[in-house]
Amino acid sequence: MNTDVIIIGGGISGLATAWWLARAGVSVQVWEADSRPGGKIKSQRQEGYLTEPAASLLMNFRPEVAQLVSEAGLDALKTQRLPQAQRYLLHRGKLQALPMHITGMLTSPLWSLRGKLRLLLEPFIPAGGAEDETVSQFIRRRLGNEMLEKAMEPFIAGTLAADPDLASAGATLPRLTALERRFGSITAGVLTHKLLRRRTACTTDSFSFRGGMSTLINTLARTAGVQVFSNRRVEEIIPNKKGWSVIARTADGERSLDATHVIVATPAPAAANLLSSVDGELAALLADIQYAPLAVLHMGLDRHCVKHPLDGTGFLTPRQEKQPFTGNLWMSSLFCDRTPADKVLLTTYLGGARHPEAAHWNDSRLIDEALRALTPLLNIKGHPEMVRIDRHAQALPLYHGAHLARDHAIAGQLQDLPGLHVEANYRGGVSVRDRIARGQQLAQKIASQLIPTTEKLPGLSLSPRY
Repeated sequence: MNTDVIIIGGGISGLATAWWLARAGVSVQVWEADSRPGGKIKSQRQEGYLTEPAASLLMNFRPEVAQLVSEAGLDALKTQRLPQAQRYLLHRGKLQALPMHITGMLTSPLWSLRGKLRLLLEPFIPAGGAEDETVSQFIRRRLGNEMLEKAMEPFIAGTLAADPDLASAGATLPRLTALERRFGSITAGVLTHKLLRRRTACTTDSFSFRGGMSTLINTLARTAGVQVFSNRRVEEIIPNKKGWSVIARTADGERSLDATHVIVATPAPAAANLLSSVDGELAALLADIQYAPLAVLHMGLDRHCVKHPLDGTGFLTPRQEKQPFTGNLWMSSLFCDRTPADKVLLTTYLGGARHPEAAHWNDSRLIDEALRALTPLLNIKGHPEMVRIDRHAQALPLYHGAHLARDHAIAGQLQDLPGLHVEANYRGGVSVRDRIARGQQLAQKIASQLIPTTEKLPGLSLSPRY
């Protein structure tokens, strides 16, 4: 048997790419080693609480993502984020509202007068910086040290589990670095975009789905034209005259399939092992990618036990605060369907590149350390009635070091292996938004080789990144 495309790995990267391919009329199979597709995205119900071990929502500004959600029939299942605009920062042991715009920063007590003046100087800072500049170097150079320590460092640690002192600026902050390259400064770039914004620009949107993020996964897995096979652990990829042969181990024995294109959409260590016999240099590049461990602690409480108004999305924790957790999301303030009536759901993230050891603490210590810090911050008067802990030994890939150079080297090796593709969250962004957009790009590339131009379905053209 054969097919046009085999995708190895049924996480969001593989499933999103499969959706775009099927929409273009390409026959595609997804082989997943686990018993279910979705990877780390797995919405779970426990005692009436809906928890997310990985991505909690989709923050979108890309038209191709809006297109997939609409055409996959997911618009009717969207749950919009509640209108809680406030975001907090742990600052000197207290929660302080974090301004999200430059005008708010200039009046906020979080920033010193010197820090505010440094922000205002950004348009006059010459463009520059080394090719392998880190996030910390880039932000200090353009916006000053206070912006790094009070805004960017907690953001990088809290949302990406990374260390800004090691993370590549070009790989981690591609939109900001692109603004500097194109316009000479971040401020000039932002103002230009606002002045020239087209009517067709995608509206920024934050949402999840009824039933959680698993609803997205299940919808993609049921796409007409996509065959998803679970419990198929691929053991070998072999080049042949027409493309590739993929061999997998299943409960019923060995399965083999030929395809013109093979997409490896597994985590980097698994991809490295799988491709070691195909291209040793490519495998070594993939094996060099490091991951951060993470523990995700969900606690459900009676609303009257938490005296804080929870009038926001949650808070991030800068490294100066010396806490083992990078942030706390108030899930019951984000979406109305996450808890039973008169309950709250607090999700705490421990570990990451900043404190990797915390991800490996036992359950009791995780809970005790989180409650010790959260109790005075949120004025908690009782004990959680529901506790769930999700652990990820390899939570998120770290875009540390010369990540862009490594990614370019991976692309160079793949050029010599026609029909073989590597696409996962260590290439081009870790968010669900990024995975959907990258899936469209790869699907367009493959479809252009398999289907004559006159037969292609509309809507697969790439949108501009900026």
